[in-house]
Amino acid sequence: MSRLILVRHGRTNQDNALRFWGKTDVELTADGVTQAEKLRDRLANEKIDTIYASNLCRARSTADIINSRHYLKITNLAELNEIDFGVLEGLTFQEIQKLHPSVARDLDDWNIRNKFPDGESIDEVNSRLQKFLERLNTHKPEETVLIVAHGGTLRLLICNLLRIGIEHWRQLQINHSSLSIMETRPQGAMLNLFNDVSHLNR
Repeated sequence: MSRLILVRHGRTNQDNALRFWGKTDVELTADGVTQAEKLRDRLANEKIDTIYASNLCRARSTADIINSRHYLKITNLAELNEIDFGVLEGLTFQEIQKLHPSVARDLDDWNIRNKFPDGESIDEVNSRLQKFLERLNTHKPEETVLIVAHGGTLRLLICNLLRIGIEHWRQLQINHSSLSIMETRPQGAMLNLFNDVSHLNR
């Protein structure tokens, strides 16, 4: 039974919640660095054997800060990157309504097979995640794996591990610098902790 520690990167630009940041390589803000440092302190005494992170700098930086107490080699993987929103990258919903009204009308009920214009579909992101899931299967039952990624990819990862249809991915809320913990076993994964941000209040 492997233990998985799932972490979303720290906060980026101040209006991140209102803008569609996916493949764009935005950096952590000072607040985001502080959030990552609180995660580092919370996980300082955890036994961690392996660290994987998206290769986007907001996830890499968060992983580096956490790793400053563990001194492990971090493996950065493109399959953990956030979805490519294409022409929507960096736009607010109001800007999308103005520039791409037909897309804006469909966003609330976005089909997982619909591609964002010049970007990816949710189904395509899930397809690249399968390679990472195969990698997870190579870990020994006693190992603890830290995964630092993004809201979209972490939600899809949880859906896959719990054997929930990925069409439910939007029903999972993953906040910045949140901590979720899962245990994998042959008969299925267990979600022991979900979207915990209590460390941010310390």
